[in-house]
This record gives sequence, structure tokens and C-alpha cells, in this order.
Amino acid sequence: SPSAALRRRDLCSRGIRLAGKMRSDVVDLLDTYVERQGLDASASVSAVEGVPAAAVERWDEQTGTQRLLENLAAYRAFRVLLAQMLEEQREQLGEADAALGRALAGVLLQVSAFAYHLEELLRLESRGPPSEEGAGPPPASHLGLFERKLRGLGVLRELAQWAVRSARDLRQLTKPSTGSSSAPSLAESP
Repeated sequence: SPSAALRRRDLCSRGIRLAGKMRSDVVDLLDTYVERQGLDASASVSAVEGVPAAAVERWDEQTGTQRLLENLAAYRAFRVLLAQMLEEQREQLGEADAALGRALAGVLLQVSAFAYHLEELLRLESRGPPSEEGAGPPPASHLGLFERKLRGLGVLRELAQWAVRSARDLRQLTKPSTGSSSAPSLAESP
């Protein structure tokens, strides 16, 4: 219906703005995190367990629903990882570095809000979001302090990439369907 299409466009537009703001805040947080944790900004970090990579093969072949579901799964994982990072940061530094703690908490709130936003888009398409049971990475307590710092760096880098991908995915959803497979609409998804 026209009202549902208008609501989807509005949700996508707001989501694009949220993703842009989140990326900006994550980039700022990355700078602070690297400095406060005593890391080299160019440090190489392997893929973080529990976080899907933002890069995707055949991105243009995905349906709107696939895009939303992958985004939602990623932000749910980030929510768990960021909460874990925040807890570790408090244990490690206590209140000595309140600025880093506030910045992490702020990004965690944005990630939670964005996940909720994606759930709203899925509900609009009469496809409720999947349950969160079993969601989240395994506990990382076996990691040493340096490994936790590097994992945190990897999480923030990947989150910045996801913010870019999310904006791109949402822009794709706002494009009118031309009947070709290059711009699939949510209605065309299985």
C-alpha cells in the first residue's frame, strides 16, 4: 500500500542518517580507543569471532529481506561485543578513563537503537525479526589483556564498515523496483 511504502521510505531515510551518525561516532571512538589502549592505529587484526564481515560477495544479488536480516544479525552481535568491551574496560581501567567508557556506552546505545530500527523495517514487511536466542559471541575471558585490546580494535573497525554497508543497503531498499534483479524490493524476497 502507498502508506506502507511511504513508511518504509521514511524508516530507510532515518536509518541512513542513523548509520551515518553511528559511523562518525565509531571513527571518533576508534581514535580514542587506539590512543587510550596504547595501540598502533595500523595494527593488523584478524577477523573477530562472532562478527560477520561487512564485505559481501554478490551484494547486488541480495534481496531486501536478506540485507535487513544480515544487518540485524550483525548489530545484535555488535551489541553483545560492545557490552563485553565496556565491561572489560571498566574492569581494566575502572573510572580512570570515564571518557572512553562514555564513548563506548554511547556507541552501544546507537547500535541497540539501530537494531531496533531494523526490526521495525522487518515488521513493516510482515516479517517479524528472528528471535535472539543463542545470539552473541562466545565468552572471551580466555583472552589476555593485549588480545582483548586487539579484539576491541577489530570490533570497532568492523562496526565502522557495517555502518557504511547499512547505509548502502538502506539506500538500495529505497530505490523503486524496476523489475530487474539489480534492484530487488522487499516484496520480492522469499
